[in-house]
Amino acid sequence: MLLALAAAPAAAATLTVEGVVSPAWVERGGLRLPLAVGMTLRDKDRIRTGPGSRALLRMAEGSAVKLGENAALTVDDLHEQPGLRMRRLVRASLDVARGAFRFTTDVFIRRPAERDVKIRITTITAGIRGTDVWGKSEGERDIVCLVEGRIAVSHPQTGEFTMAEPLSFFIAPRKAKPLPVAPVDRRQLEQWANETEMKPGSGGARRGGRFRVEAASAPDQRGALATYDRLREAGYPAVIAPVAKEGAVEYRVRIVGLASERDARAVAEQLKALGVTEAAVGTQDPPRESGTSNSRR
Repeated sequence: MLLALAAAPAAAATLTVEGVVSPAWVERGGLRLPLAVGMTLRDKDRIRTGPGSRALLRMAEGSAVKLGENAALTVDDLHEQPGLRMRRLVRASLDVARGAFRFTTDVFIRRPAERDVKIRITTITAGIRGTDVWGKSEGERDIVCLVEGRIAVSHPQTGEFTMAEPLSFFIAPRKAKPLPVAPVDRRQLEQWANETEMKPGSGGARRGGRFRVEAASAPDQRGALATYDRLREAGYPAVIAPVAKEGAVEYRVRIVGLASERDARAVAEQLKALGVTEAAVGTQDPPRESGTSNSRR
């Protein structure tokens, strides 16, 4: 399915990470890095979310792309260029190979720019003039649900047609003919929407998050690296922070930027499966956090 999202108001780094429930990764240039709040995504980046994970991505013009668990999204053609009426034109191609996504303009403040975004979901092609679209690529079928706006849909077995009725959906089974467009009831829409939402207390990190998890500490940086590497490989964006203590420096492995104490406690519980059994929850140290983070990578 290809969704072409065209011409709407809102611009800075073309696509950035605003929120994430780990584990999640970005595959870039042969490396696999944990997805972290504040990352700017690049052409050819592939974002993967794990079980229970969510990702919230922000387009430069203010719209949002949300990903559910066990999703795979490749980004390409990310750039800005001069547009009409002195506005910038923000371009991107997003290929959803697996999992649920939602595109909406109602999350962030819109900025004066135009949008030319294409979203591919395996078998269906859709040109979107709407502001709120949900979709999913799964093993046996692809789904697109129009929450608001208009979609010009194309499929090999149906040709092109227009979806203009809000709260309608189209399903294309992989081994059968596509089903007719049908209305979606509120209960089904809520169920689908929950697949891409970051729930409070689920372990979410967001821009401006003030809470952290102390996963480990060591008297030297080398001693902290084993935990640091293990957490990052598992999809958690661990950092190493040197902290002065009794005339010496202690190196602490942290997960930072968590949205609430409940989210921090949820992460501490998740880390037990990775052998971190004595994690502590606290608030971040504003003067040092950004300057000492990721000192190894």
